[in-house]
Amino acid sequence: MRCEVVAIGTELLLGIINDTNSSWIGEQLAQRGIDSYFQVKVGDNFDRIEGCIRIALERSDAVICCGGLGPTQDDITRDVIAHIMGNGMTRDDAIAAEIQRRFESRGRRMALNNLRQADVPNGATTIPQMPGTAPGLVCPVGDKVIYAMPGVPHEMKEMMQGTVLPDLLRRAVYLGVIRSRVLRSWGLSESGLAELLDDRIKELDETGHATLAFQASGIEGIKVRITAKAADDASAVEVLDAEEAQLRPILTNAIFGIDDETMETAVLNALRENGRTLAAVETLTGGILSSRLTLANPEMDIFKGAAIRPMTDGDGLPDEKSEAQALRLAREARDLHAADIGLSVVTPSASEEAAPGTIIMGICCEEVSFTKLTVLQPGRERMRNFSVISVLDLLRKSVAAGFKVPSSEVHR
Repeated sequence: MRCEVVAIGTELLLGIINDTNSSWIGEQLAQRGIDSYFQVKVGDNFDRIEGCIRIALERSDAVICCGGLGPTQDDITRDVIAHIMGNGMTRDDAIAAEIQRRFESRGRRMALNNLRQADVPNGATTIPQMPGTAPGLVCPVGDKVIYAMPGVPHEMKEMMQGTVLPDLLRRAVYLGVIRSRVLRSWGLSESGLAELLDDRIKELDETGHATLAFQASGIEGIKVRITAKAADDASAVEVLDAEEAQLRPILTNAIFGIDDETMETAVLNALRENGRTLAAVETLTGGILSSRLTLANPEMDIFKGAAIRPMTDGDGLPDEKSEAQALRLAREARDLHAADIGLSVVTPSASEEAAPGTIIMGICCEEVSFTKLTVLQPGRERMRNFSVISVLDLLRKSVAAGFKVPSSEVHR
C-alpha cells in the first residue's frame, strides 16, 4: 500500500503557515507500515491541484488531501476531486442542516456560502467525524481512493484517526510496521559519514533489509537514521538492533546517543555511571553550558554549577597563554564547586596568533588535565553554541577512555 500526501493552500507556499499536517500524517502512515514516498504542496489553483492529484494517483494507491474544503472561492478541493471522479456534486441536506445548526448554536448568522461545504462529489461518502463545519470525504477512483480533509490540524487528526487510517489498513494488502532509530554523531561531516558508510549503504540497497539516511542538525550533530520495515514491532526492532551493531564499529566514538538523547544527557549519564560530578567556568559560552546541563539535570546532583566570567586576555594574568588559562579555569571550577571534573572554554588572547574561530577547551580531573584547540566557524553566537557541544563531546570521549586523554587529543 502506497499513500501520497497533497497539502493544498497558497499560504503554505508563501510560508505564512507551516505544513505540520504532512509530517504528522507521514508519521502515522509509517507507524502502520503504509509506504509514503511523496509529499506535495500546491497552491489554490484548479489545474495545478488536479495535476498533483492525478500524478499521485498514478504512483500511489491512495491520496490524502489536506486543505481547500472551506466556504470561500479559493476552497476548490472538492470541485477538483469531483472533476477527477468524472462526476458532479450533490448537496447533502443533512450536512447543510448540521452546519446551520452549529452557527445558530453559537448565536452567529451563517453566510450562504457556508453551504458549499455540504456539496459532496457523486460517488463519495462523507467522513463521520466532523469537528468543524467542513466534512471530510472518502472518494473512490477505480481501485484507488482519495481522502479529503480540512487543513485545520485538530480537525484533520480526528478524521485521520477515526476514519482514514482504519480505511487504509482495511484496503492494504500487506500489513506491517515501519520503525526508525537515529544514531546521533558529533565530529564528522555529513560527507565524511557518507564515505565511511558507503559500502554498507550499497549492501543494504541490494538486500533491502533496512535503509540509511543522514540529517545535518547543527549543534545537535549529524543524525544517521536507520529505517526498517517488518511484519511486526519485534521483527522491526530485531532489524534495527542488527543494523546498529553493524554501524557502531564503523562510526566508533562518533556516536554519542540514540533517538532523543542529547550530548548533555549522554555526558551526564556517563558521569553518573562512574560516580563523578562536574562543574565549569564559562567565559565564551556565557551560561549556555549551564542552561543545557541544568535542563537535563535539574536536581544538579551531577552538574554542580558554573561561574560565568567575562572574556579578557589571560583573564587578568599577564603573559598567560590561552592553554594555561583554560587549565587554570578548569581547576578553579573543580575547587569552587567541590566537583570531580572541571571544564572551561576560552579564546586565544589578542597577542596570540590564531585562526578566526579558534577555541581552547580545558578539562581537569584527578586522573588527567589537558586542553584541546579546535577551530569553529567564526561568529560569536555560533561559536558559543558549538563550543558547548564540543567541550561536552571532549569530556564524553575522555570518560569513555577511562578518564584519560582521548587518543586523538594532545596532552598539555
